[in-house]
Amino acid sequence: MERRYFVRLGLAAGAAAGTSGLALAATAQKPASARFRPDPMLEAGVQLQQQAMRAGKLTAHGLATRYLARIEAVDRAGPRLRSVIELNPDALAIARERDRERKAGKLRGPLHGIPVLLKDNIATGDKMCTTAGSLALDGVRAARDAHLVARLRTAGAVILGKTNLSEWANMRSVRSTSGWSARGGQTRNPYALDRNTSGSSSGSAAAMAASLATLAVGTETDGSIVSPSASCGIVGIKPTLGLVSRAGIIPIAHSQDTAGPMTRSVADAAFLLGALAGPDPQDGVTAKAPRINYASFLRKDGLRGKRLGVARDFFGANEGVNALIEKELTLLREQGAILEDVTIPNSDKYGETELTVLLHEFRPDLEAWLAAYAPHAPVKTMADIIDFNVRNAKREMPYFGQEHLIAAQSKGGLQARDYVKALANNRRYARDKGLEQVLRDRKLDALVAPTGGPAWLTDYINGDHYGSSFSSPAAVAGYPHITVPAGLLHGLPIGLSFVGKAWSEPALIAMAYAYEQAGRRRRAPTYVGHIRV
Repeated sequence: MERRYFVRLGLAAGAAAGTSGLALAATAQKPASARFRPDPMLEAGVQLQQQAMRAGKLTAHGLATRYLARIEAVDRAGPRLRSVIELNPDALAIARERDRERKAGKLRGPLHGIPVLLKDNIATGDKMCTTAGSLALDGVRAARDAHLVARLRTAGAVILGKTNLSEWANMRSVRSTSGWSARGGQTRNPYALDRNTSGSSSGSAAAMAASLATLAVGTETDGSIVSPSASCGIVGIKPTLGLVSRAGIIPIAHSQDTAGPMTRSVADAAFLLGALAGPDPQDGVTAKAPRINYASFLRKDGLRGKRLGVARDFFGANEGVNALIEKELTLLREQGAILEDVTIPNSDKYGETELTVLLHEFRPDLEAWLAAYAPHAPVKTMADIIDFNVRNAKREMPYFGQEHLIAAQSKGGLQARDYVKALANNRRYARDKGLEQVLRDRKLDALVAPTGGPAWLTDYINGDHYGSSFSSPAAVAGYPHITVPAGLLHGLPIGLSFVGKAWSEPALIAMAYAYEQAGRRRRAPTYVGHIRV
């Protein structure tokens, strides 16, 4: 969840174990940025990897093997990012099958043979667990795939493993530490290991920054894709609610939950979104979603003539961030965009009611997921989970409690009057009298603003230290939001956000791609222990 209000690796890499102790010792005197730099093919995206496979210079099995070796060297050893919570024991076998299909002339699409990591709140009906980072579900395998996972398999992707996250998607405590789960430990930011990844899609963001797979999938309720993406210098797309099926994702709240791409480039995000998006009878909202080839909107002239509203009320107190973004606004103008300053109306009118809605939806949505995807789990209800945490407090609650779980347990459900009123309030002020109003009245194609501030120091005593954030308007409205790397401030990534009306992903992708290609602001992480200013 995260944002303003809340906010074991299962497989030895075997033959893919990669960097040996001798190799690490031999490079110990090199700077971390050089020692842990990936080979170019691992940093490359979908298009270059497919090109290499078509040319016979690369196989899906070879690519997966190299990523597994890198996970061993960077995630378990070296910087010990702890971004990958579990590896798929069938990954190499799946990759071999994709190679056999390629040799037989059966190609499933642009993701054929491409390794993907999934956040560990997305159900996979395989040998991996689905736990949301909680020990209450440790060892529990989902009864079947989430809809988006089935689509990825059909598209030919190789599910490489699961990523760590803020436990229960950061909807456990009022004083949580993003990127920490009892099952996975603390995910570290590759740009400064003592700083936070933000959350809750912490592992997906760190893994992408460190080139541990080609693609990753995160989930967001409010900020959990875009904030860690910005903090780890990658691209994140929080889609329109209903573009990607919610079926099979361990939920917080159906009115805001969605999965989305987290990648090193806009192009990769577009390819991945095309595989994730699609109608699902289990999720009726998906029937409204358009069927589009998102990669066809990767245009370098995507900003030409676009009217962009600069959401000045979401610029923060950090003068360095503001100055950096001002330079990026100049770049947008140079690419043909027309910019004007705006204020998003009524953005202060749904802070409390957002939390009200999430707490009311959390218990019934979670219990429905447990019944459908983990009926064999030892916990069946929110009360069971709360009791498990109390009984296992030393392991589950060494740093922070479970105030949100307790609050959700006490709520009256989806018929409660305060819930119905809060939901109506959110839709009125986030959509009709919020984003829709400013986009319509000012005749804008999108809104832009800094995604948030630089990564903060991980702090188990005080919890997270969020600064400014641009996540809530799009999250509460259910509208699309894309963040793109905008450069570094004191060595820490900053993101630039593009937000539009419902189903405007094609236009946002075109604008984000044009900006990315013009500036090319992403820089690989350095894995330093801490930032010296």
